[in-house]
Amino acid sequence: MFKKKPNIKPLSPLKSSDRRRTADQIIADFGIDVPVDANADAEDKAASTAGLTALRKSLLPENALSARFTTTAGPDLKHVSGTVYVGSHEGTGSEQKILWVKVGEKMFPTVYSLWHNPRIVPLLYTPLAVVEKLQGGADLMTPGLQRGPPFPIKATKGAIVAVASLESPTVPMAVGTCEIDISLLQKVQGVKGQAVEMFHWAGDEIWSWTTTGNSGIEPPEYLEGWDAEREADTRLAAETVVLDLEDTEDNEGVSPTVTAKRSEAEQAHGLEGESAPSSKDFIDEVEDKELTTKEIDEAFTSAFLYGIRHHMDHNKDHPLYGLDFPLSQSKVMSILVQPFLPTYTPTRTASLQIKKTSWKTLKKFIKSLDKDKVVKSKDHGNEVVILSVDFTNREVESFVPYRLPKKETPVSAGATAAPSSAESSVSQKLKLVSLLRPKEKVAYIFNASKADPRGLYTPAELKQILIAYIEAENLVSEKNRRLININPQIANSLLGSSTADNAALSTGTIPRDALAERLIAASSPFHAILRNDTDVADSKPKAGAPPKIQIVLETRSGNKTVTKVSGVEAYYIAPQPLADELRKTCAGSTSVDRLQGSSPKSPVMEVLVQGPQKEAVIKALEKRGVNRVWVEVVDKTKGKKK
Repeated sequence: MFKKKPNIKPLSPLKSSDRRRTADQIIADFGIDVPVDANADAEDKAASTAGLTALRKSLLPENALSARFTTTAGPDLKHVSGTVYVGSHEGTGSEQKILWVKVGEKMFPTVYSLWHNPRIVPLLYTPLAVVEKLQGGADLMTPGLQRGPPFPIKATKGAIVAVASLESPTVPMAVGTCEIDISLLQKVQGVKGQAVEMFHWAGDEIWSWTTTGNSGIEPPEYLEGWDAEREADTRLAAETVVLDLEDTEDNEGVSPTVTAKRSEAEQAHGLEGESAPSSKDFIDEVEDKELTTKEIDEAFTSAFLYGIRHHMDHNKDHPLYGLDFPLSQSKVMSILVQPFLPTYTPTRTASLQIKKTSWKTLKKFIKSLDKDKVVKSKDHGNEVVILSVDFTNREVESFVPYRLPKKETPVSAGATAAPSSAESSVSQKLKLVSLLRPKEKVAYIFNASKADPRGLYTPAELKQILIAYIEAENLVSEKNRRLININPQIANSLLGSSTADNAALSTGTIPRDALAERLIAASSPFHAILRNDTDVADSKPKAGAPPKIQIVLETRSGNKTVTKVSGVEAYYIAPQPLADELRKTCAGSTSVDRLQGSSPKSPVMEVLVQGPQKEAVIKALEKRGVNRVWVEVVDKTKGKKK
């Protein structure tokens, strides 16, 4: 509903009595249980009152403000008005955010309220790719529902629900209203129709609204309380693993299967990746199952140790084995952890995420390595950096490499397949497709050919749809068939106040090609980068013009030139293998780090090469299917753009 910025009137403080009354109405409407101290006397009214007061403050803080708002929604731009409630929770700073939106008699929580108040509404799940579509304004269809049946009992028709991705199941990302009784669904595959009409999502204008001019708050990586049942299952699985290990004490605490795998691994010492041995008891046959928290922890620790050993074995002649300290969190993940995770199957790949470890964040993971004296770290702003690695640490020296996943390891549903090595992008074929999405004001044109007014089309397809509309409305001029008679709809939606448009309005006709240009101009650009034989119908086009790969040459330390490359991920090119190749080609050092200014949640990596290596970089990109016209070169050493 809030793709367009609402008109919010000046805020006014919410009276204490109004705040309590509103909070009590929310508690009643959503059936929220009032917390009571289990040790308190059943007749202890003070304990009951304290619990209610705390819940009220959590739902509507004492600093809450309110204001009326107006906006338009839907294809017919229906007028919508209501009230927003603004406030900031304790412990989250003074940043004021919209916590609740009231439309009619319904009170909708925003994601900020949901992130602070677990389980106040039923939570539904869908793949991340679907969540991204919801964030574009789409509604959740029934086949998109996951982790059910059964579904939450309270997810009935008309109920307000939250939606999270399977990849981040504890973080609600959208809020909507059930269009059907989801709790009664026995299956979702093959069932058509709309399940949830979306009202608000992380990324819309309600999420981004602020009194200070800052942007919206990025979603957290993990939230306690939203997935209590799943957390209990994980703990139970972890406890079962502990019991299984205790049962093997007669074999020195290691099961025969583990012993067999260790024997294979010891024989493989010194062999990495696909050079490691193959054995039915080793990793060629891996059960496609979700991993326990303990197994995920072990996988991340092993991956880090593998990354260190990999650099030690392949950079023996380089100081510090080619590692450029201090190492940022993003660099640790991109060059020391991610390439070495044992992502052998789709389910394992989905499990191996830092937020599913016991540490929950990369910062805490690094601090645990520091505690084990594998690394030395230091807090640096909101993150932690690695200052050094103890290459003589017993864990590092005794680490035994394992076989890495094959080059084309399947990924989980909804994820974008990204190359995991240099070979997976070398010789790939890329195709850039530009598409257009018509704006709402020209939706009437698409009714004639029964085309989707919110679909994506090439310029040629838009022209054909326009021709169908012209013929259906009989708008071709009898005097000159190249001219189109202007009706009121065309005049209002496609023509402006330019000299050419005023001339067309005065004559009542406009050339067919000129009208087609107006329709294209009234559409939003999208693009899709297709790899190998991928069809555009199977891709997910992105809004905006196609991105350019940036090559920047600049001078450092007086007259020392470096070449920086960024934006390669959109073209299915992994930055680290590209850097490895350029280091050999250019006979100079390279590094990979997060591009300054890019989001920590979705970082854009930058490859840095010593020396003026523009042509070498372009040739490496062309080997990976990149056309030169998709590359933008900026030479800051001469102060001009090429």
